[in-house]
Amino acid sequence: MGLDGLASTTPAAAVAVFGDQVKQAERFVSLLREHGVERGLIGPREVDRLWERHVLNSAVIGEQIPRESRVVDVGSGAGLPGVPLAISRPDLDIVLLEPMARRVEWLTEVAEELDLRVTVVRGRAEEKAVHEQIGLADIATARAVAPLGRLAAWCLPLVRSGGALVALKGASAPDEIERDRASVSKAGGSEPRIAECGVDVLETPTTVVVIDRTAARTPTSRKGRSGMRPKRKG
Repeated sequence: MGLDGLASTTPAAAVAVFGDQVKQAERFVSLLREHGVERGLIGPREVDRLWERHVLNSAVIGEQIPRESRVVDVGSGAGLPGVPLAISRPDLDIVLLEPMARRVEWLTEVAEELDLRVTVVRGRAEEKAVHEQIGLADIATARAVAPLGRLAAWCLPLVRSGGALVALKGASAPDEIERDRASVSKAGGSEPRIAECGVDVLETPTTVVVIDRTAARTPTSRKGRSGMRPKRKG
């Protein structure tokens, strides 16, 4: 499907969420539709629900992210939620963290194609080298990566004191909080709280679990602040 055909199927909510950047969002959906299945990024059943289930679902979590924040998207995969966030919130400085080489290649291609203000890093959140490379973020986010307790242990050490983990979760969020409350606290997190994003624009709002970082970690490097910031083109 060409961009004209894609634009004709763009939901009204996309204009509300992406505003002047909606063409970039359309292009991202087009890239996922054309290459996502063959490159192992999405399942075949997801092609017809990219907007609602993936792209808009991801972008609206920006409601929980302060302006000018530095964000690390842990286990970015197909670029969710990091790429929709970068499109809808160009004020954010986003690191897409992904361990698989073929997905890193994809993310790099998407960043170049859409001219996004992102840095793509290959690695895992729990690796010391990653901590040294990217330093501390204001916000960590993740989607479909791990249960809440394990996710907190991986992500919170990447977040400055006073920052937060914003984890996309579904109906299981209350059960995960109840089960993993002790693990979250041990990882340096506050009492988890549930928030709904996109209530005014999405038929099914996005459920996130927000965990504030309460215990600071001192990084051995602050490259993420000084050496990793990408330059805008042009």
